[in-house]
Amino acid sequence: MGDFNGLLAYKKSFGLAMAIFGSSKRFPKEEMYALTDQIRRSSRSTNICLIEAYRKRRYIAHFISKLTDSDMENSETKGWLKFALACGYIDTKTYEELVNQSDEIGKLLNHMISNPEKYGSL
Repeated sequence: MGDFNGLLAYKKSFGLAMAIFGSSKRFPKEEMYALTDQIRRSSRSTNICLIEAYRKRRYIAHFISKLTDSDMENSETKGWLKFALACGYIDTKTYEELVNQSDEIGKLLNHMISNPEKYGSL
């Protein structure tokens, strides 16, 4: 197995983080150190925790632990998206698109958590 760049979950989580970055550029300035920072951080952490998990795949328990961290960050991102929608910073269409991407990432992460042996050791 190659490096983490070949993982579909990696590609999709990177794409979601970048889509959120683009959308959050339009958030009000007063949200810069609150919602904007939080949603960017959690969406990026979903991706970064996945990279860390991949590097620990030799140790199944560590691999699964980091994958669950990634899944937790992905869930947090969905929570922040709900706030962004409720505050009127994103429209319903954007919200649904981003949440659907997050749901797909969650399914991929849960597949990895349930089937760690498919991701091999070093």
